Amino acid sequence: MNQATHDDLADTALRGAGLCQLLHWLASGRITAERVTDTYLAAIARENTALNAYLATDPEKSRAQARAAGARRASGGPIGRLDGVPVAFKDNIDVAGWVTTAGLPRRRQAVASTDAACVARLLAAGAVVLGKTNLDEGVLGAATRNPHYGTTPNPWKEGHIAGGSSGGSAVAVAAGLCAVAVGSDSLGSVRIPASHCGIYAIKPTHGEISTRGLVPAARRLDTIGLMARNVDDLTILLQVLAGYDIDDPRSRKRRVAFAPPDWEPGKLRSGTLPNLARLGTAPEVVEVFENALVTLRHELGERQAVNFEDYPIERARRAGLLLMEAEMLGTYAADLADPAAPISADLKRLLDYAAARSAHDYVQADKMLDASVLKARRIFTQVDVLITPTTPACAAAIDAVEPADQALFTSFPSLSGCPAVSIPMGRSSTGLPLGLQFIGPPGSDLRLLELAEVCAAALDAAPDYPARR
Repeated sequence: MNQATHDDLADTALRGAGLCQLLHWLASGRITAERVTDTYLAAIARENTALNAYLATDPEKSRAQARAAGARRASGGPIGRLDGVPVAFKDNIDVAGWVTTAGLPRRRQAVASTDAACVARLLAAGAVVLGKTNLDEGVLGAATRNPHYGTTPNPWKEGHIAGGSSGGSAVAVAAGLCAVAVGSDSLGSVRIPASHCGIYAIKPTHGEISTRGLVPAARRLDTIGLMARNVDDLTILLQVLAGYDIDDPRSRKRRVAFAPPDWEPGKLRSGTLPNLARLGTAPEVVEVFENALVTLRHELGERQAVNFEDYPIERARRAGLLLMEAEMLGTYAADLADPAAPISADLKRLLDYAAARSAHDYVQADKMLDASVLKARRIFTQVDVLITPTTPACAAAIDAVEPADQALFTSFPSLSGCPAVSIPMGRSSTGLPLGLQFIGPPGSDLRLLELAEVCAAALDAAPDYPARR
């Protein structure tokens, strides 16, 4: 075997490795922070033209951070939990010295002066910033077909969407263009693309991770979402990022404490939704989901159908979308008023819809949040975890009309403030990944991650990273 071939194989292994494996290799000296960062940067240079996962990179800055991490390790002194790990950030999260576009044309020169709280925590832990990732225009979408910055395609099957709005982050993880990625999730924006791209994601309990420095979509729904190639990686990221932030009005000092991951497999009470087909779930998603439940019959313990007849799932999803659209009228006021950098007709149509609604309409939508909280409380007196498909259909074709119901299953945990985890559960007949979602009561994040890890091992459905079309 010649040296070039050996190096190619080594780079592929590094790009497909999970965060925990990278940390082990860094700690043992098998690889250096500089090598990891250079490998990702080289992959981005070769592949990002086709994938359009990144909107911006700065190799000089990234390499400087990697050299600093390498020096810390070489000195034998204190190092951070993530020292030398390259991270990608969705481009609605402020990173000091980098532009934050939020996917909007007017913000091409909007350089952030300070780091978002989640960025500051990761930098303090020694992480390396690789770049900013693509997203739907104004984060209002679930396809990452941005009219100003281009489309991010599915890395597994040409001609299909990656999902959104954190599609660039999901593709960067799946394609081995970063170790882990940080996005945002208001109604499913990390879980939907995680499902479509065959990776792992968590939307934490609302308020557990500070959203300071995130361009708001809807403050009562916004969370920082985490994406990785392994469940353990999500656990590490969550533990680094969770905590009270005095400068975030949505952060709670008296937080819901993380419950210990102490569910005993086989004695779990798990719930599922009856008649997924009646809710509009595609037949192949129902089939893969039911096959997954059969495989996980021991891991999911005692299973029962959960009655949702008293909770209008589709109307709740639409209520959450109205709350986002209404708040964006204020958040994007300057963008809407700038004729030199107009937003797209599609985004304008969505925001015009909100502008035409009455205060009564907004209040009724807002009441759905309280109804969702109460519904979740009732559910979790009956079961420990609610299991659903992550999305009702697999990734649509890029040239198709974007499905309106992609957040059908992801919106409930967002509206109720509950944590939710998505893992790969299999593939469609055409080879597109599909996700399995675990929803638990507030504070059950670590329990959900432990269950997700056990179920992921049993399903063995994760694809081989990095993605190859």
